[in-house]
Amino acid sequence: MQDEQKYYDLTIIGGGPVGLFAATYARMHMAKTQVIESLATVGGQVAALFPAKTLYDIPAYAKVTGQKLIENLTEQTQAFKPEIHTNETVNSFTKEEDGFRIETTKRTTFSKAIIIAAGIGSFTPRKLRVENASRFEDKQLHYFVSDPSVFKGHDVAIAGGGDSAIDWALELAPIAKSLTIVHRRDQFRALESSLAKLHNYENTTFKTPYTIKDLTETATRQLTIALQKARTSEQTQLTVDDLIVNYGFTSSNRLIESWGLEMQRHEIKVNDQQETSMPGVYAIGDVAYKAGRPALIAAGAGEAPIAVNNALLAIYPERRQPAHSTELMLKYKE
Repeated sequence: MQDEQKYYDLTIIGGGPVGLFAATYARMHMAKTQVIESLATVGGQVAALFPAKTLYDIPAYAKVTGQKLIENLTEQTQAFKPEIHTNETVNSFTKEEDGFRIETTKRTTFSKAIIIAAGIGSFTPRKLRVENASRFEDKQLHYFVSDPSVFKGHDVAIAGGGDSAIDWALELAPIAKSLTIVHRRDQFRALESSLAKLHNYENTTFKTPYTIKDLTETATRQLTIALQKARTSEQTQLTVDDLIVNYGFTSSNRLIESWGLEMQRHEIKVNDQQETSMPGVYAIGDVAYKAGRPALIAAGAGEAPIAVNNALLAIYPERRQPAHSTELMLKYKE
């Protein structure tokens, strides 16, 4: 066996909501557990793309924002102290006698079993196609909203017409000095009820149908946005403190597909035990394929204990694995 200090019972690839809950449940079993997350923080797609969005399909919550859900899941997970490694990507893993050798962008590590909770795979925002846009990224130009409070009292423009863009607008409208929604069409893809709420804010205006043609910085470090009206030569300008662009995102499972697992519809095929075509490797959440499976956080959370219990039973067949949290916590406290 390799150096025991490097060996984990379970390695969870992905630190989104499903991965975090899997880590929590694994640590309830006192399994030596690590989470490897490619982004800078945990939370996955929920934290990166729609923290302000209100979710209505999470058990025990009438409604909860994405940000609050991740905060609560993180607090729950941290109470059990799994190792969490962020800004680290799993490049490959290979089967060895005692488990798996895992190669990441930072290190080599070893695990007796692996649970993949990578969601939709790697994702990147569709960026603003303006020649000098990169100059302003992470300054006045933003593709994610992780902390809405930083925009308090600011003049803000949001480009986009989908649910995420309008959800961000609804989060910022009560605290921004002014808010301008820029969309290339007169019609929005967002829910009509959300748009109706947004129209109630006096500090909010709509620029449609306009596209962004250029960005320049003012002497006071504000951003002047050159807008052109669709199908006309009409142009106008807008000066703001911040521009938030939400044109959606692109996702890719190319790295996951290189791991040699049986795939279906770009997802990892699993059996009733959540095990993949490679014994000892399990998959849960949106990355896992099962016929009829809904793409819901609640569905993935239900799959986490299935994968953890079956993985630990395979690793330690002599141990009885209690399933209920009350019994687990009694043993954990001991």
